[in-house]
Amino acid sequence: QVQLVESGGGLVQAGGSLRLACAASGRTSNSYHMGWFRQAPGKDRELVAAISWGGAATSYADSVKGRFSISRDKNTVYLQMNSLLPEDTAVYSCAAGTNWLTTWRYWGQGTQVTVSS
Repeated sequence: QVQLVESGGGLVQAGGSLRLACAASGRTSNSYHMGWFRQAPGKDRELVAAISWGGAATSYADSVKGRFSISRDKNTVYLQMNSLLPEDTAVYSCAAGTNWLTTWRYWGQGTQVTVSS
């Protein structure tokens, strides 16, 4: 079992920045890739960014390329969000997967990000 806990969400004005963090505990010795998902009101959950177990490979949704950056350090994964837009408002959740961009096994509880215009 792996437990994931997100932090760093909040209210920010358009153009501002936030950094989300996801701390993993439990059976973290296994090789997991990590991802950040978001779900906005009335929309399906979407993958925002992902990073490989070793941290060398990353993937971003087209809507956040150039604005968001994912990184990891041991058992913590971060999502640096810059130039935030009202469209970025959503509940952001981190996840741990066993197959690149396909299989997501563990999920955090989510943290709310609200961007005001």
